[in-house]
Amino acid sequence: MPVPWVFVLTYLVGAGLEHFLPSGAERLHGLDIAGGLLFLAGAVSAGWGWTIFRKHRTTTTPGQVSSKLVTWGPYRFSRNPMYVGLTLAYLGEAGLLKQAWPVVLLPLVVAYVHYIVIPVEEARLREAFPEEYEQYRTRVRRWV
Repeated sequence: MPVPWVFVLTYLVGAGLEHFLPSGAERLHGLDIAGGLLFLAGAVSAGWGWTIFRKHRTTTTPGQVSSKLVTWGPYRFSRNPMYVGLTLAYLGEAGLLKQAWPVVLLPLVVAYVHYIVIPVEEARLREAFPEEYEQYRTRVRRWV
């Protein structure tokens, strides 16, 4: 399943829980403004990373071999700016809608990406760009 769908489906489960077991987050003031800013930052980060991959015709699918090692743009700060962006956008959406249950479920998504998806991607990058990827990996953190 594509990683963005894991975020979306988990969020929908959280929204369903919010509907049936209200958290009371709707009473928090300013959450919608903070949420909007987080959502915007996340969308920009994820979109910027995705655009660079598309421009250079390399894969965004975990497990497929990349045609190019991208180390510029948001990849100067994080080896996974698309995942960072999706996480921020997810939190932002929860803030905008004042929902707590999706936030409670978010660590499950982050753990899945961190322990299952990213190791597969990193193994493929080590195979395709052994020396270059190792140098990049020592310079740039996995998340932020």
